[in-house]
Amino acid sequence: MSEIRVNKLKDEGGTGAPILTYGIEVPVGYGITGAGGVNVSGACTATAGFVGNITGDASGSSGSCTGNAATATLATNASGLTGSPNITINNLVGVAATFSGVVTYEDVTNVDSVGIVTARGGFEIGAAGVGGTITSVGNAEFAGITTAGGGFRATTGGVEVTAGGLTITAGESYFGGGLSEKATIVANKLSAAANIDVSTGNVWYFSTNETTTGTPNLRWDGSTTLASKLATGDSVSVSIISKPNGAGYYAQMTIDGVAQTEEWNGGSAPAAANAGGYDITTYQILKTGSGTTDYIVLANVSNFA
Repeated sequence: MSEIRVNKLKDEGGTGAPILTYGIEVPVGYGITGAGGVNVSGACTATAGFVGNITGDASGSSGSCTGNAATATLATNASGLTGSPNITINNLVGVAATFSGVVTYEDVTNVDSVGIVTARGGFEIGAAGVGGTITSVGNAEFAGITTAGGGFRATTGGVEVTAGGLTITAGESYFGGGLSEKATIVANKLSAAANIDVSTGNVWYFSTNETTTGTPNLRWDGSTTLASKLATGDSVSVSIISKPNGAGYYAQMTIDGVAQTEEWNGGSAPAAANAGGYDITTYQILKTGSGTTDYIVLANVSNFA
């Protein structure tokens, strides 16, 4: 075997690199080193892989990359990816990403959308919809309790509760079981606490003996008028249970602080207090217009002793 020892190799003219007709073979344990670069027009094959940083754009390739680049660092953006390659990554961050076609992704922990979320096929809650479903045509079914803090509104079809026997349709209401109404119990007398907040109930009981006359003031609550809750043609009934004690009766009432004209059963307002027992004063109110006194107030007082 011959051995040639030289410092530099040049072509015959001394101005370029020599042509290695059959290439170059580097023994095991050695490599090609230096501060220059390696430029080839053919393929680079590294059986053991590439070590070090890979920089620049990988573009213009119609083939594919195979194998593991376990120790390589992609230092710049990958651009010019065309065709239909399969890409596997750990994290995808897109400042303004647009996807066309069908996007399928499972096991999403959280979805945070600042815009509209559209599900053309509906929603399923829980595995295979065991918790509830919302179909694409608007039907909803939930396995647990449904709570709506702002209430329910049915524009045309009404509300139906099959298990509890409640059906509210556009034109009628049906209760299949027992019906109870909330009453508000006040540890005071009406003459000292005259506001009747209909939002808490339509039946009010004042448990303290009356000592003087009083004027009930009907309102929705402390910040909302009853007028704002009633449309023209709406009606509401309010009953007040009190202990007259020979001193208390209510000959006048107000709605939202405005005095109304009552139509009393029997033709006249009470002018004296009953001796004892319980008085129940009932107001059947019908709103007839938008004014503060546009009401028909049918009033009645009965004593139970």
